Amino acid sequence: MFQDDFDGVRVADVRRSLTERLLRAGFGGPRLDDFVTAINEAMTNAVRHGGGWGEVRLWRAEHLVCEVQDRGPGLADPLTVPKDRPRPSANGGMGLWLAQELADSIDIRSGSDGVRIRLTLTPAPDTDADAELA
Repeated sequence: MFQDDFDGVRVADVRRSLTERLLRAGFGGPRLDDFVTAINEAMTNAVRHGGGWGEVRLWRAEHLVCEVQDRGPGLADPLTVPKDRPRPSANGGMGLWLAQELADSIDIRSGSDGVRIRLTLTPAPDTDADAELA
């Protein structure tokens, strides 16, 4: 398991660290790039809308799972990720839609202790299932 804290300054460092660990564990190619981009969008969302910092955890179960948790006030309304590509705005607005497009699944939970975004990726059949992410 990999775990780290991030803020606006550390997002790029954490993204690099995640990428290096995934490469060492046998992941690669466009699917890796897509998954890391989805994680980056979730971390950026936490920084912009969830209090300025968060925590990321990555582990291997049946799927590759990444959770991004912020400590913001949570969402006032139930969040639905748009089905169609949203129009860009000055406040962004495309991050969670893009994460949904790039990961195999996205689950978003909101409460008074913040927002948790869980992303999953199904490993390629030739990926070593016992490879460590730590």
